[in-house]
Amino acid sequence: MSNKSQEELLTELKSFDTPSITNVVATYPNHPLCLGLFNPWQENWYTDSSIQCMYPELGRTVGYAVTCVFGMPDPHFDRLNFVDLIDALDRSRKPTILAFQQKFPPDLANKVGLAGGVMTTTIQSVGCVGAISNGPSRDIDEIRPMKFQYLLSGITPGHGEMAIRAINVPVHIAGMDVAPGEIIHMDENGACKFPADHLEAVVTNVRALQKEEETTMKKIRSAKTAEDIKQAFIKKPYGRKK
Repeated sequence: MSNKSQEELLTELKSFDTPSITNVVATYPNHPLCLGLFNPWQENWYTDSSIQCMYPELGRTVGYAVTCVFGMPDPHFDRLNFVDLIDALDRSRKPTILAFQQKFPPDLANKVGLAGGVMTTTIQSVGCVGAISNGPSRDIDEIRPMKFQYLLSGITPGHGEMAIRAINVPVHIAGMDVAPGEIIHMDENGACKFPADHLEAVVTNVRALQKEEETTMKKIRSAKTAEDIKQAFIKKPYGRKK
């Protein structure tokens, strides 16, 4: 067991890009350093190409998921509001990433500039470092100096009345299923998630995998023949077994 705190482990996790995290979470199930936490194709544990990173210059963002669902106002349900979401973010382990699923009618879904400068300032004040959503948001220029990361489907300048339907429930965002309390790792490649109780194992294995890949790349760069390259790939995920 490591003597590192969770804060130290999360900081170290930011030293690696999101594809590297996916490699040890589930991508290469036959590799000894892969934890095999999900069936890599059949489970929804990383995002698809329907969203993009708004601020790639910020690098990697890591946090515990707090989830919510936004949609149109419902006259039969008005129990939840934005203050409830702030309470949920405040109660969570820090730092947090807000994973908010947008459920709007198809003719409106691409016109919902949901999260703007005021909302971002508010959630950042209670320890939120980033957000991910299956829809658009707005105020991209206003948010940029705040150093707060967004992964979104796009941007649009306005919106109408909307409401919070649920808080801290499982959500589906851009091909990824997220449960409250899971760890989300995201950068300009997209996002992936894994259970928080595997944090130390993910950090340990991705550290080892990076060293292994550095050794492999060094062999490839110094290779003189195709046979040299084949030798470098022996027992690697994309190589041969021997």
